[in-house]
This record gives sequence, C-alpha cells and structure tokens, in this order.
Amino acid sequence: MKELNVKKVSAAGLSVEAVPALLDKEKIVFQPIDTVNWAAYPYCPAVQFRIAYTDDSLLLHYKVSEASVRAVAGHDNGPVWEDACVEFFSIPAGDGVYYNVECNCAGTLLVAAGGGREGRVHAPQEVLDRVQRWSSLGRASFEERVGECAWEVALVIPFTTFFAHDIRSLEGKSIRANFYKCGDCLQTPHFLSWNPIELPSPNFHCPQFFGSLKFE
Repeated sequence: MKELNVKKVSAAGLSVEAVPALLDKEKIVFQPIDTVNWAAYPYCPAVQFRIAYTDDSLLLHYKVSEASVRAVAGHDNGPVWEDACVEFFSIPAGDGVYYNVECNCAGTLLVAAGGGREGRVHAPQEVLDRVQRWSSLGRASFEERVGECAWEVALVIPFTTFFAHDIRSLEGKSIRANFYKCGDCLQTPHFLSWNPIELPSPNFHCPQFFGSLKFE
C-alpha cells in the first residue's frame, strides 16, 4: 500500500489560481498516477498530482498530458468521468464512508458520499460552490479534441466538502485515499490509479485498495 505525507501550508486568502505557485514554493513534489490495472485498457497518459492542506482546506494540483481531451459534462454532479477526468477518493472520518471528488479538465465537479458504489448521495450545489477550481483549459464545456494535449487543474477543497461529516481538522491524522485518471468516452478509454487495484474489471469504488495519506 502506498503512503504519502501531506504537508500543512499557510494559505490565508489564497486564490485557486495561486495554488500551483504556492505548492512550488513549498516544494510539494508530484506523485504519478500511472498504475494500469486492467490489460484491456493499456493506454497510460502522463498524469501526476500533488496535495497539501491548510487549517480548513485541501489543496490539489493535477497535471495531465494525453492523446485527446473532452469536457462535455456542463454542470456539477454530471457524468464528468466520461470526460478527461481526475479523481480523489478518500475516507476522511475513518468510518467507512468515502467521498469521491471527480473533476473534468474544465473544472466541472462531481462530489458524492456513501459506503459503497450504490446509493451514493451527491453533494448539494451550495457545497460544490465552495470548492474553488482552476483549469488551464478554461471553464467552458467542449466536445472531444483529438491530438496531444497538456492540461492542469487546481482545486481548493474546504473540509465542508465532506458534507456528511463535521471535519474540523486533519492535522496529525492518517486517512485512506486513492487518486485516479479516467476518460470513459474518450477515443482511448483508460483507468489509471495511484495505488494499485486488484479487481477483474475497472472499478474505482474499492476502498479496500486505497492508499494512505498522513497529514503532518
């Protein structure tokens, strides 16, 4: 199981556009999302992420280079996984309830909570509205663009995003989590993970295969 130490940073009044520069300054290194778990989907675009946290938020920065991009999901809690999509799944309270925070390449989000793949509860829009998003491709939706494309997204995810819990701090805690890259409706579908998944077919809703984040 992979483990990652998550550094605490000071980010009072930080805008989401400034997240990459702050993480550069804090020397937060990128981690690859490069595990190909299923031989039927061998394509492995270049994907990396880095993560830090503040008194009240998670800071996430993804960098991707892939053969095509797509951002058709035009509203939050739509099918962003069909687009060029990066995902963060975690169990912030350690009680078996995990959250999926999925973001397409235009910064459109899906956030849901539950104990398994079925019966998940979507975050209310007012919760989603508090998540700051920045995309190097802009925020407008678009049809698939074929051709090598590099893109980045940054997110400021307040702890209130974990809407089924009352998370006040993550300092000193260890939580189970995994990071993913997918694109179910891209010309070359793929399903990459940070921590490996030992299942017969693509499925990211598998907390038994989450890695560990240790918050300093």
